[in-house]
Amino acid sequence: MNFIELVTQRSSVRNFEPKPVEKEKLIYVLEAARIAPSAVNFQPWQFFVITDPEMLKLIQSVYHREWLVTAPAIVIAMGDHDKAWHRKSDGKDFTDIDVAIAVDHLMIAATEQGLGTCWICNFDVEKFLNLFNVPENMEPIAIIPIGYPVTETKTIKKREPLDQLVHWNKMFPKH
Repeated sequence: MNFIELVTQRSSVRNFEPKPVEKEKLIYVLEAARIAPSAVNFQPWQFFVITDPEMLKLIQSVYHREWLVTAPAIVIAMGDHDKAWHRKSDGKDFTDIDVAIAVDHLMIAATEQGLGTCWICNFDVEKFLNLFNVPENMEPIAIIPIGYPVTETKTIKKREPLDQLVHWNKMFPKH
């Protein structure tokens, strides 16, 4: 399948089969994240793969949605602010952007492998930081449950038309 078909197939999965994800498939999707581009190639990310039932319960406790308990694996994407590139002109920290690119690669690779994922950012960060000994320079950016979807999702994604998003040879005028 071509790339557009693949990314069109990706959707947020919120119900997983009660079977583990093969380690080879987890390694495959993590490899896709590893090779993602980053600002100045600094790669300011770490990924923590959780499959142990007790550890899964801890992660589930920071995001109170019933469906999360169906995920056989969860990947925690962490950003390293000390390792990230910071733009010199204004000091902008590119950690979030770089981690987002890597997570997107992971999720698309998961779709290719027949796995479902969901991007979770709306979790209790304070509780997460209290549960784990996270270094000061590290930030939990996203929680990504991963597993086999219960049903095949054929979500039609509402997207803005291209002509509303792309502007040819124009910028915001100063006047």
